[in-house]
Amino acid sequence: MMATETKMVSMVVMGESFRVPEGSTIMSALEYSGFQLTTGVGCREGYCGACGTLYREHGDYKLKGGLACQTVVSDGMHIAQIPFVPADKPSYDLEELTPDEDSFKKIYPEIFRCVACNTCTKICPQDIQVMDYIQCIMRGDIATAADLSFDCLRCGLCALRCPAELVQYNAATLARRLYGRYLAKPAVRLDRMVEDIKAGKYDEEIESLKTMEHEELKDRYYKREVRTK
Repeated sequence: MMATETKMVSMVVMGESFRVPEGSTIMSALEYSGFQLTTGVGCREGYCGACGTLYREHGDYKLKGGLACQTVVSDGMHIAQIPFVPADKPSYDLEELTPDEDSFKKIYPEIFRCVACNTCTKICPQDIQVMDYIQCIMRGDIATAADLSFDCLRCGLCALRCPAELVQYNAATLARRLYGRYLAKPAVRLDRMVEDIKAGKYDEEIESLKTMEHEELKDRYYKREVRTK
């Protein structure tokens, strides 16, 4: 039986055209095309936020954003990776702050320029309600802001597209830190786990994991029990 021929599609990277296998992610397509990725690449599974990418699909006027490790190439796509979005990040001491809007007026006053256009939400590759958590911060609802921004990868695409030139993800980080320091309920199970680790309860299992082959470790990871509560 003859092998099925791989269907190829075209993409344009920084003005140069390439042919890549259909169904490839942007990241795998770049490597297939000979790019050696030394920046703008990290976990490869959508968790680190390092591979922020802007692209336009053929025949579509919209400029879109996504993560290169998740976004699938379409025929005629034009691509530009954005491995880092410049943003000032002030230093602060949580012990000197309070979990309310006053802390943000002091540390990130620019967020109060938000015009509620929702551009940040539309471009977020994690489908986070970015505008909503910014509005929550402005109202002093830090707990809700922390919850809404929990899945943020800090890829920077929201800040890149914001017409008011906010840095939403930095404000979200502060919201989560304030929530964790002042508003979160005590994590009893976590405290118990830390004590078990200190007592050596998991030493044998950890040593076993350290000697596993890569594939065995990978299989163990994906078959692990995930607790949601």
